Amino acid sequence: LALLSMGTCGLLNMAAEDGTSPVLGGKDALAGPQPWIVSIQDPWAAGTGHVCGGSLISPQWVLTAAHCTGIFPGTRGNITMWRVVVGATRLTQLGPEAQVRNIKRLLVHEDYGNIPHRQDIALLELDQPVQCSSSIQLACVPDASLNVSELTTCYVSGWRASTAMDVLQESKVHLIDLNVCNTSRWYAGALHPHNLCAGSPQGGIDTCQGDSGGPLVCKDSTADYFWLVGVTSWGTGCTRANRPGIYTSTQHFYSWILEQMGLSPEVTAAPTPQPAFPSTPLQTPRPTPTPSGGFSSDTLRPQKMVEFFTWLQELQAAKWGTKGKSDSEG
Repeated sequence: LALLSMGTCGLLNMAAEDGTSPVLGGKDALAGPQPWIVSIQDPWAAGTGHVCGGSLISPQWVLTAAHCTGIFPGTRGNITMWRVVVGATRLTQLGPEAQVRNIKRLLVHEDYGNIPHRQDIALLELDQPVQCSSSIQLACVPDASLNVSELTTCYVSGWRASTAMDVLQESKVHLIDLNVCNTSRWYAGALHPHNLCAGSPQGGIDTCQGDSGGPLVCKDSTADYFWLVGVTSWGTGCTRANRPGIYTSTQHFYSWILEQMGLSPEVTAAPTPQPAFPSTPLQTPRPTPTPSGGFSSDTLRPQKMVEFFTWLQELQAAKWGTKGKSDSEG
């Protein structure tokens, strides 16, 4: 499941599937290869103003990295002045299919910033919904039912911030086991359970500055749609061996995303069948209905027990009363 039903999200232009060049100076993305990627732009910045990437997950919501919101001073206060460009591959020539929106609201994870690189996720609410088209589609955010580690065909995309090239770049990457990425010769324990590690152990394929917030997508193992499994977060240098890109797992924050958008998680699979009763019979007999509509048990009769304790209390009260009287007379 995703935030939207299958068939309405995650549809990718398969013509670019053989791309192997890095995002850093990599292969120009064909028109609409990742039609959910957006460019988040600061109107006061030089050039195109591109600051970070993001992913369109609903017509009015963009998922990005929390650290993108603090790159420039006053970002949070001026966020409504920023713009989001959707449906473009070349930022200096947007084309008729591109749409531009302003940001209505910024929602950063409440725990972001307490520990470096943790909870690096944020949502942008757009001032107006985006109209989907052949070049603009929605990304699918996976819930807990997807086994992300089994996905083998993955891509990263971005424009970079410090290059004269304004054409969207993309690269095919591999998910790398988080335990491997956390070893002493790699990231030495700096990664958290909500991170994903992707790239190449040999280096040469990576995201870099300006790609932050952008999508890490992986093809479903049985169908022709893609999952937005990660948000580009951080890394040590660019394209270095044993220093692949680090991403925030969207699956880990699935419930948080829904909550911020005012949605409720949907049931994605039938419940696991459970026996009606334990395999070992209970020692206490099952209760049987009484004429009054209550329940009683063959071995435990609540009414009889109440009567017995009431009689016992009366007997003790009578005994204590007699003893007290005798003491006072003596």
